[in-house]
Amino acid sequence: MSVIGTGQAVVLGVVEGLTEFLPVSSTGHLKMAEGLMNIPVDDDAVVGFTAVIQVGAIAAVFVYFFRDIARFVGAWLRGLTDRRQRDNHDYKFTWWVIYATLPIVAVGLAAKPLIDGPLGSLWVVAVSLIVGSAVMWCAEQMARFKRGEDDVTVRDAMVVGTSQILALLFPGFSRSGATISTALIRDLDRVAATRLSFFLGLPALTGAGLYELKDATSGGVSATALAAGTLVSFVVAYASIAWLLRFVQRHSFNSFVLYRIVVGVVLIGLLSTHVLDS
Repeated sequence: MSVIGTGQAVVLGVVEGLTEFLPVSSTGHLKMAEGLMNIPVDDDAVVGFTAVIQVGAIAAVFVYFFRDIARFVGAWLRGLTDRRQRDNHDYKFTWWVIYATLPIVAVGLAAKPLIDGPLGSLWVVAVSLIVGSAVMWCAEQMARFKRGEDDVTVRDAMVVGTSQILALLFPGFSRSGATISTALIRDLDRVAATRLSFFLGLPALTGAGLYELKDATSGGVSATALAAGTLVSFVVAYASIAWLLRFVQRHSFNSFVLYRIVVGVVLIGLLSTHVLDS
């Protein structure tokens, strides 16, 4: 019997699609939603399911940014065979994304027992939501918005990419929140910071989804539920990406800071009153 029904999969797909790229923590929201629907959060099949529906959200990035990604890949392939092409920023940027993914892969594999165990607690999520909010607020105060996407350097990519580890170890911190905040501290403007966060998330999140696929399809989650959650995640994530890129052109991230604090406090209340189990 599937541990996640089709209706529940649709709900989780909506949650994933809405929150994967907004700086509010998709992992935290998924864990809360699963807890409220009495889904066993620590079940291997459930962990696998949540990773796989992330692939639906990542697919939305591939579709939305298809022209950019095709340009990057084309420049990279040309550079592999033609030295004259290796000064092209797109060629170098593609390598930087690859390099910047290595730290999170290494930590993810080494710390998986902790991530799936004690660090997966909803108490960790609640605290991480609030602490991450403080980091985001500080980043907004420190940011000078002096540089655009064409000014991104290998150091930017490595520092911002490595910051994804915060969200990996502390669900609730938010991968996009960590990467965007780090990029702002490095003086990228909001649009450049947001786009960089999207591109850096592609290999890490795709790899995580494929790695967990075996658990999601091991019999604990039906193929129908898995397909429904992934499809809904894709559709909602595509709309979320388009909205966020328009939003950051004119607004700061402070509204997300306030939202995260409210959610963190509410979650602490639900845990303290045993409405949710940690």
